[in-house]
Amino acid sequence: MRIFGARQVLWRSFCTVASHPLRVCIVGSGPAGFYTAEKILKTHQGSQVDIIDRIPTPYGLNVINQFSRVAQNERCSFFGNIALGSSVSLMEPRELYHVVVLAYGAESDRVLGIPGEDLKGVHSAREFVWWYNGHPDGRNLDPDLKNMDTAVILGMPGNVALDVARILLRPTSELATTDIASHALTALEQNSIRKVYLVGRHGPVQAACTVKELREVLGIKDLCIHIKEADLKITPADEEEMGNSRIHRRIYELLSKAATARPSQPSSGQRELHFVFFRQPDRFLESYDKKGYVSGVNLEKTALKGVGSGKQIAIGTGQFENLSCGIVLKSIGYKSVAVDGLPFDDRKGVVPNVKGRVVSDNSGDPTSLENGLYVCGWLKRGPRGIIATNLYCAEETVAGVSEDVEQGVLAPKLGRDGLLGIMDERNVRVVAFSGWERIDKEEKRKGCLRRVNPERN
Repeated sequence: MRIFGARQVLWRSFCTVASHPLRVCIVGSGPAGFYTAEKILKTHQGSQVDIIDRIPTPYGLNVINQFSRVAQNERCSFFGNIALGSSVSLMEPRELYHVVVLAYGAESDRVLGIPGEDLKGVHSAREFVWWYNGHPDGRNLDPDLKNMDTAVILGMPGNVALDVARILLRPTSELATTDIASHALTALEQNSIRKVYLVGRHGPVQAACTVKELREVLGIKDLCIHIKEADLKITPADEEEMGNSRIHRRIYELLSKAATARPSQPSSGQRELHFVFFRQPDRFLESYDKKGYVSGVNLEKTALKGVGSGKQIAIGTGQFENLSCGIVLKSIGYKSVAVDGLPFDDRKGVVPNVKGRVVSDNSGDPTSLENGLYVCGWLKRGPRGIIATNLYCAEETVAGVSEDVEQGVLAPKLGRDGLLGIMDERNVRVVAFSGWERIDKEEKRKGCLRRVNPERN
């Protein structure tokens, strides 16, 4: 058991020469990882930052110009196709770098634990997003979009649920102008789904999405939107919630406007988006005709109960109804996964930490800290917040890094040379940022070809 004072002594014992640059390894190239890299590069002049990820694509498949500038910094390198736990152990980068920041997010799904969850046609929304974004972990997903007309998305109204609905409902002629994966575009061109139900336990006031994502879905051309008038009624508790959040009020206003701005009945051939509030899944229904396949969801009606000032939770009412469908996409939350040698709280799905500093066990004892090991993002705080939340999360973690580094000068470390040497010995094909740029350029070229000649994929 190490105490904080001893931790400072250990840092000093590793320090011999002040001229050695701070070498930092960040595991995970999503927003949390890149915000951390950006803050370290600005805070520690002369530092060298390496970002590694198990897939060849940085940014979590969402290209952001700000992150491109970070990756192009001469003191920063991105190396894809390096998987922590298989390509390299956790201990190896800890020996090669002064600082290791784990920011690889939540790579697994929560389960509902209700009957029928293993039926065919019940998928994770995360895997579906990976599938249409061309993520290697989604390559084996083969969603049947041709043989049914109704899809249910559980977990509304979060951003992932809205994004899945947008992909299912948006015209493929518009999707073809994006960087959507070619195999997904081909499947969506044969998509026979006409109705999408977004189902959530709470009401419109408790929506967890952003205004931007909701606007994109509500703005889909030739779409009939259904929202029950009764679901839009608000209580004093709802008013208090909206009073505490301008975003929640804006989202409620957008939904209210959408409920009356378009005809409630679809015209011939028009696709439909149904917002179903105050419902939670009780079990999945098996098809009578196709054994082993889902045919619907049994939903329990919910009601909101106050649990403190400005906060409400959804509770079941004991009333049930069935909703027929041919495919279900679950967007009910995510959880992080542990690797060998990493303290991990299985119940919370996070690495125990004190403001980003990794605690040696699950006790949360701030005097028992891992030297040079930090966390940021969902692995640190759990799967909540929007992209911008990672900025403040990174600032807190980097502040801890800075305080610890200032305890003494730095001993020499091999850093990226040592890491790449290990990868070469193990015949791991590392994808550098320049390699990813070539991949990205080719994908964009294919996208241009699709716009010019839609028959080509």
